Amino acid sequence: MHEKVSHMTVPAPAATVRRAPAGGGLWRYILLRLLLIIPTVLILVTVVFFLMRLTGDPITAALGGRLPADQLAERIHEAGYDRPLIIQYFDYIGAVFRGDFGTTLTDNRPVTEVILRYGSATLELAFFALLVAFVVSIPLGLIAAYRRDRWQDAVLRISAILAYATPIFFVGLLLKLVFSVWLGWLPVAGRAGTQTELVMGGVDSPTGLYLLDAIRLGDPALIGDVLLHAILPAVALGLLTAGVFLRLIRTNVIGTLGQQYVTSGRSRGVSEYRLITQHAFRPALIPIITVMGMQIAMLLAGAVLTETTFEWKGLGFMLAEYLKARDFVAVQGIVVMIAVIVALTNFIVDLVAAAIDPRVRY
Repeated sequence: MHEKVSHMTVPAPAATVRRAPAGGGLWRYILLRLLLIIPTVLILVTVVFFLMRLTGDPITAALGGRLPADQLAERIHEAGYDRPLIIQYFDYIGAVFRGDFGTTLTDNRPVTEVILRYGSATLELAFFALLVAFVVSIPLGLIAAYRRDRWQDAVLRISAILAYATPIFFVGLLLKLVFSVWLGWLPVAGRAGTQTELVMGGVDSPTGLYLLDAIRLGDPALIGDVLLHAILPAVALGLLTAGVFLRLIRTNVIGTLGQQYVTSGRSRGVSEYRLITQHAFRPALIPIITVMGMQIAMLLAGAVLTETTFEWKGLGFMLAEYLKARDFVAVQGIVVMIAVIVALTNFIVDLVAAAIDPRVRY
């Protein structure tokens, strides 16, 4: 008898699943986001360029009616605005990528110089406004989430909508009327008092950030004066962003409060304060950080009205002045620079979100 040998099928070894290392995925994500900045900025520059040209050439818009026709034609020819529009466009694109945003028509200054001189003031105002937004929105958003569908939640949600919907110039004028005119507690306008402005003008290697320069000088009186002047414009601009942040924090914290790990922590006796501030709030940070990039654009747009209302001499204030003077070369350069700042800020925010949560990049 021959024994029958049974052949058993041996399972093939499981295929090894190779996953790209986390670091490689992060670097690919960074490179992709960085490359996307170029077409984004190019589209924004293109839109701004052709919108500015809808009114004709910038020299006629700024100086038309002030110069004789022959002098106006000579200025237009010297600036090259009598050439075909497409040639002007490509020349401007090339100049922008070299860092040349043109020369203002009203005061004959390089637009880059205007941006460097007044951009620091807008940056400082945006920092103060973000600080106000965080101080207001984080605790109130957590309270609204914890007291969901109760009267505290309803009051806070309505307040957030009002803060977001109320025009900035109206809030600014109201704050000035109450705290500057009626109560006399805070300065009505400006970045600093006259004496502080004189001191800041003599600072060696100034940063343009008054608070930082005042801290470098080590004078408490200067620091106090700068902070007092910053309160009203920062509150007016910060409340706009705080309204958005409050609703966002409330929504995301409510979502995380329903998760199993929060319920388990509550059953183990973890305090409600710790559950809200740590277990529920931290996982809700990702969408909040993501939205922050879009809020920077809102802050810069709101800075135009805020700086004009409070005579805060930053990019927004100068943009309004150049608009009134119909200096479209300056307007075009400042708007393009703001667009670049927004694109870079969104890039940085995306990187922070990817570093905190790997799911963002996979």
